Amino acid sequence: MKSLASREETLLSAGIDIGTSTTKLVISRFSLMNMAGGSHVPRIEIIDKEILYRSPIFRTPLLSATVIDMEAVDRLVKQEYEKAGVKPEQIQTGAVIITGETATKQNAEEMVHHLSAVAGEFLVATAGPDLEGMIAAKGSGAYDYSKKTGKAVANIDIGGGTANAAVYENGKLSGTCTLHIGGRLIEFKEGKVSRLSVPVERLVQQKGWTLAKGAAKDHPDIEKVARYMAAVIGRMLDKSLTAEDEVLLLGHPPQWSGAVDAIVFSGGVSECIYQAEDRQAAAEGYNDIGTAIARAIQEEHSLQRYEWREPDETVRATVLGAGTQTTNISGATIQVESSQLPQKNLPVFEVSFEYEASAGLEKLRSSMEEAIAVYDPGREGQNFVLYFTHLPHLSFRDIQSVAKELIQCRQLKPKPSQPLVIALQSDHAKVLGQTFQALKPEESVLCIDQIEVEQGDYMDIGQVLDSGVVPVVIKTLTFHS
Repeated sequence: MKSLASREETLLSAGIDIGTSTTKLVISRFSLMNMAGGSHVPRIEIIDKEILYRSPIFRTPLLSATVIDMEAVDRLVKQEYEKAGVKPEQIQTGAVIITGETATKQNAEEMVHHLSAVAGEFLVATAGPDLEGMIAAKGSGAYDYSKKTGKAVANIDIGGGTANAAVYENGKLSGTCTLHIGGRLIEFKEGKVSRLSVPVERLVQQKGWTLAKGAAKDHPDIEKVARYMAAVIGRMLDKSLTAEDEVLLLGHPPQWSGAVDAIVFSGGVSECIYQAEDRQAAAEGYNDIGTAIARAIQEEHSLQRYEWREPDETVRATVLGAGTQTTNISGATIQVESSQLPQKNLPVFEVSFEYEASAGLEKLRSSMEEAIAVYDPGREGQNFVLYFTHLPHLSFRDIQSVAKELIQCRQLKPKPSQPLVIALQSDHAKVLGQTFQALKPEESVLCIDQIEVEQGDYMDIGQVLDSGVVPVVIKTLTFHS
């Protein structure tokens, strides 16, 4: 058997994106290797990612305007796994995301939890609009381009219901913004408008236009709506949205601080922007305003000041991001029990030590009480992660003091028998976990490190790999309305 220092290990990842208009799936293989020298603490990293299978693009199955057809999605996923030659039990990580307007469906939350049971032992995340934008930027190549060049690159992922923007500068997230801009916000049937979304209805009313359900497909206001949407994208990019534009804003305004250098479009509408598919065929096939928005974006004067970059992926950017960019690998010096894994959907509560052991110790009890109040107000036993940040150098005596205090704090939980889950920025997980177990061998603790996460995120921890690390997916569970 090869030593840990030289052995390469692989794991399979699935990405499933259930969007407003389309559903797609990718299967990827990650290669992991210890990148530290033989005499150093192991540092396991993902050294390669290979896409093994890309599904066709399917129309998202719906039972009605407000309900996802769960059985049809289930059949679709099983069918695509068979075509890819993989079984659910082989999938070790990845993400399921429900994006755009699909996240507002009545059974969206039920859908993702159902898929987690049938699609493999991996993370289930419905992306909130911010996370959708971040994942799409990684799948489209915008993130990599920002890393290579140091430029501020905005990725605008335009699907059926939303345009999710994420700006990365030098590989770091500068900010996000989401707009009610998407192909299916106006739909046609038999040459007439069959559906106007609520944001479009409000825009039409605000502008005093006459567009209404039943209007002809070539009604002049349709062009006005598309052109207004393209102009709003321009104003979003330079952070000059007006009060009038807020009708198309979903959530917070743009958050990035500096100027944007380059823009990349991804999502279904980008297929028409970059003419990856025949525009006439797309207009007839989808019976919506996606092609009109694409044309308006190409002609929008305010967007010409930016460098335009073509994406690595257009309509599959989000699913590729979900399948290949959401997985982290823990540090190798961790303390976990295989019998307690996987752990899913654990909210994260940050405890800053402020670079002093005494400051952290003083906070542990109040932090445990606050985490219970925030994440388990009904005291039903929702488990969570305590995330220790800004740690100083900890002596063995400090570690013992923290472990003893955690043992006391654990009794505050409605279900003290649950595994205590601790994540650390720094490399202290094994010694803290082992000290805890030496003091209280009958109680379970999962202690992982070298993880970057934020309060309010959710964490899934997968099964232990041969190299002794665990896959970790950080996500946002948001079912927006």
